[in-house]
Amino acid sequence: MTVWTVESVASELLDCEAQRRDRTRFTDEWPELDVDTGYQVQDETLRRRLARGESLVGVKLGLTSKAKQQRMGVDTPFVAWLTDAMVLQPGEPVPQDRLIHPRIEPEIVFVMKERLAGPGVTAEQALAAVGSVHAGAEVIDSRYRDFRFAAGDVVADNASSGAYVVAAQGLPADAVDLVAEQVVVEVDGEAVDRATGAAVLGHPAEALALAVNELSRRGLAVEAGWTVLTGGMTDAVFATRGSTVACRFASLGDVELFCGEAGGA
Repeated sequence: MTVWTVESVASELLDCEAQRRDRTRFTDEWPELDVDTGYQVQDETLRRRLARGESLVGVKLGLTSKAKQQRMGVDTPFVAWLTDAMVLQPGEPVPQDRLIHPRIEPEIVFVMKERLAGPGVTAEQALAAVGSVHAGAEVIDSRYRDFRFAAGDVVADNASSGAYVVAAQGLPADAVDLVAEQVVVEVDGEAVDRATGAAVLGHPAEALALAVNELSRRGLAVEAGWTVLTGGMTDAVFATRGSTVACRFASLGDVELFCGEAGGA
């Protein structure tokens, strides 16, 4: 049996990503992979991403909604990294050729106007540092077979990061009722799910505050100009080839993702 370490788990996860290969969760072989160790792996994979030329552009929250927590059997939200290699431009299709089993979920997205450092940051303080709010969608992926993982596994795997798209036009934070902001998720024109911003820890600014305070525990902060994905509002839908997934927000506008030609590899 392999003896896993922070470094070897980081190598395996990056290899799985590069090879479009999934695997069983590490905690079956390394029960000591807890959340704190998972963050060590996450930071090591980020270090390697930056070393190969990617740029750090923000953070994402994972499992901030009860729907996602219940589906995944994990009851704690997590913070993870966003790099420029994960960015999709509006209208760009889901990059099926580099993902394993992508799923799509709607996100309320913040673009930061000010640096925000914890500890003890409140949701109100967090919202005051936001420059604009946007409609968005994350294409989550997982290096674990059937999306089966424990908390330490998913943190190590950068909270199932894949790709994401943010609508170009945003609104000031005080121009949107973020708790009541509704999204309807459509697959090929048929509504399959809906939620409001209240699904994200009661208020998306609570997710931002959580990210800031978690990062402060590691001596880090949310920087001005960063993008913050506050977490999936609904359960994720499969990015099935040949389909189009639309996330239609009440005030923030729409984000549509074409999932690629049917029958592709």
